Amino acid sequence: MRAPELSIVVPVFNERVNIAPLVGLVADALPDVAWELIFVDDNSPDGTSEEIKMIAAKDSRVRGIRRVGRRGLSGASIEGMLSSSAPYVAVMDGDLQHDERVLVRMLALIRAPNVDLVIATREREGSHITGLSDKRSFVSDFGRFLSRLVIKNDVKDPMSGFFMIRREVVERAAPKLATEGFKILADILATTEGPLQIRETPYVFRERQHGESKLDARVAFDYLGFLLHHLTGRLVPVRFFLFGLVGALGVVVHLAALRLALSSLPSLGFDGAQITATLIAMASNFILNNQLTYRDRRLHGLQFLVGFILFALSCSIGLVANVGIARVIYSDGQIWWLAGLAGAITGSVFNYVTSGLFVWRKR
Repeated sequence: MRAPELSIVVPVFNERVNIAPLVGLVADALPDVAWELIFVDDNSPDGTSEEIKMIAAKDSRVRGIRRVGRRGLSGASIEGMLSSSAPYVAVMDGDLQHDERVLVRMLALIRAPNVDLVIATREREGSHITGLSDKRSFVSDFGRFLSRLVIKNDVKDPMSGFFMIRREVVERAAPKLATEGFKILADILATTEGPLQIRETPYVFRERQHGESKLDARVAFDYLGFLLHHLTGRLVPVRFFLFGLVGALGVVVHLAALRLALSSLPSLGFDGAQITATLIAMASNFILNNQLTYRDRRLHGLQFLVGFILFALSCSIGLVANVGIARVIYSDGQIWWLAGLAGAITGSVFNYVTSGLFVWRKR
């Protein structure tokens, strides 16, 4: 068997029914190419890894990486690409929406000595998109518009999930790439130092046949964190921005709860209303962080309950500082919203550090 010239990395989650069809489609599309398929599965509960192993036992061109305790398309793509020894690496989705027949054209383009990256794009004449709903089309178009704030190269579709790249380019960029998030191409374009020689080619974006799209509000939330991460020169981690965005929503919840408590339960007094609002905001922040910021370490069942208790305990110091500072400001001028805002911001300083250390720690 020849050493592979092309590694095709396919991040998957709950895509068991699509594994065998994709292997067959790639084999038909690349009859004269030495290729391998590297499926990177984020510990899918539907038996995706078992399906990959069964096929790999019969076809040595198929490999599988099962990730436990780690989630996210970007991290899966990076691990898959770095596991390759082929000179060229492609990334495509496992839902059969990317047209595998374009791989031949992409490989022909990247074989040129001056080409680093080939993007299968939905933004060139000849492209055809059938698999995006109006909502997903709007989100995708808006994401492409925002990505141009941080991407140096002039490309039509920086949000594409279907591309081919020289492995040496990935290996240089890998230490700086964010493992959180879902748009690995945009991160490569924003991170790689020096100009990249890029070619783009149109492709047909198909309808999804099985499973559900992974593009949801959580993905959009991740992408906003990605943009802020790059706008600050990658000085602040993506997760910190996500935590901060949740905290900002928590401030709104806090102020709304404080206002409601002051107007509806005057017997509580300001201190009681501030404590009540803080506890409500704390619960809101825990739930949102569990679903969004730390979704790759999401807590379930008993762990969720224990996690909330730890979250509440770890934030207790922040609660004391919160109420103390808010009380001083309120007693000085009785401006309820300024006092509440100052207290909430003070408490949030403690929460990020303690959350990562004690609540959503890596297991």
